[in-house]
Amino acid sequence: MAKQTFKIPADIGKTRLDHFLVAKLEMTRSKVQKLIKDGFVTIVGEESLTVHHWLEPGEQVMVVERPASVPPAVPKLEVIAEEEEYLVLNKPVGVIVHPATGSHAPVLTEALTKRYPKLAKVGQPGRPGIVHRLDRDVSGALVVAKTQSMYDWLTQQFRERQVKKVYTALVPGAIARDEGDITFVIARSKTNRGRMAARPAYSEGKAAKTSFIVRQRFVNYTLLEVRLHTGRSHQIRAHFTALGHPIVGDTLYGARPSSPSEPELPRLFLEATTLGFSDPLGEWHEYQVPLNPVLEAFLTKLA
Repeated sequence: MAKQTFKIPADIGKTRLDHFLVAKLEMTRSKVQKLIKDGFVTIVGEESLTVHHWLEPGEQVMVVERPASVPPAVPKLEVIAEEEEYLVLNKPVGVIVHPATGSHAPVLTEALTKRYPKLAKVGQPGRPGIVHRLDRDVSGALVVAKTQSMYDWLTQQFRERQVKKVYTALVPGAIARDEGDITFVIARSKTNRGRMAARPAYSEGKAAKTSFIVRQRFVNYTLLEVRLHTGRSHQIRAHFTALGHPIVGDTLYGARPSSPSEPELPRLFLEATTLGFSDPLGEWHEYQVPLNPVLEAFLTKLA
């Protein structure tokens, strides 16, 4: 069985053990909690642990993972639209787009090549037809190229920032402006390699731009329409964390309920709800996905 050790950084803030390990191990919270309860997680100096243990800077968390008895499940494909040269999917939460070292999550490309064997010859090795991706904990619209010519065409549009990418997000607190742009540069965090950090424009990092419009205000929360103009890793998550409003449910970036009495969301409140691009003939195509029922139910509780 594989063994991993994590040293808790000084800037950990108020973070629970199970939330921390969900981000580090890329497992569901229920699986992480079972590891803790079954004694597969230890902390130096702690004789017994609960899933609600609050982490302290400097603590060393050791995890002995159970060997995988079966390969990750092949996820179901929800096809929004299919044309001769491409298809648009509604990627479910908890699924990674292509294989990743150390991840046991279901892999989207496994399902794609099973249904569309010819995709194996499109794009890069190990990433058949994939021209962009969504984080494991983000659901929503994703386009896949079915031919090499369409792969090249879509790749060019993403590179030249011609693709329309709109997300629905919920953040804690009140965003002061009704709309705005965030232009902090994005770079790898120096204290947590699993996170990205957003810094002032003059700092070292990659240029990034995120626009937002407030769609609804709740007590203690703000619902946003968010548009990506660049495609940096964790861009939306890092940008709103830098503003002091991490995406609801994003335990990796320190999100937590505004108060103990408020509902807790078992996933990120972040979904790619609109995706637009042109085909090789210049015709524009735009696709929408309805807000995930889990997210809709959470909004109902806030109303």
